[in-house]
Amino acid sequence: MRPKGEVAVYKKKTVERLVTLMTKYPIIGVVDMENLPAKQLQQIRSALKDKVVLWMAKKRLAKIAISQASKKVPGVEKLSEYLHGMPALIFTEDDPFVLAKILKKNQSNAPIKAGQKAPEDIVVKAGKTNFSPGPVIGQLGALGIKTSIQDGKIAIAADAVVVKEGQEVSEKAASMLSRLGIEPMKIGLQLVAVFENGEVITKDILYVDEQVYIDKILQASAEVTAL
Repeated sequence: MRPKGEVAVYKKKTVERLVTLMTKYPIIGVVDMENLPAKQLQQIRSALKDKVVLWMAKKRLAKIAISQASKKVPGVEKLSEYLHGMPALIFTEDDPFVLAKILKKNQSNAPIKAGQKAPEDIVVKAGKTNFSPGPVIGQLGALGIKTSIQDGKIAIAADAVVVKEGQEVSEKAASMLSRLGIEPMKIGLQLVAVFENGEVITKDILYVDEQVYIDKILQASAEVTAL
């Protein structure tokens, strides 16, 4: 454990370094590292080392740095509201959409654990399973999953939403999803938002097709011109 004096110096240097990076790089992103295993973090760092600078700092220090940097980089203070979970800041000169694609490429699927929140609606698709008829029929039914028997195996009769987006996953649901081979969690750096040219681009835009985004901008521009 660092002495108080060393902690104060460390915090000051961290803020100074973050401010320097924010004034140096045209693209500043916020990523969420929650539930990211250390091994995968190292793999991602290795894959991105020539393209980005990844800096982990406590949320409070990141907010202080963003506030200070806003004096030189107008608008960057907008990023503060996106510091959720276990945030880190990422700096690059690459196009934001290219960055999003790189991070997505380095993600992998993983089972969801009891107590974790569903990143999106978790759907069990209709179709035959490898389960033989037995108690599992009741277990599936308890989760709102309708079943039938096909060729001596349990089949899911219709698509069923087992957990809705944002809801905590129960022990029973987590266990059944794992048995069904459903892995709804994305393990990797989750790009939450990116700051570029005074504006914030959020993940719902970053992870759509880039051409779709460009087409929307062109359409909006054409509509304004037509007024």
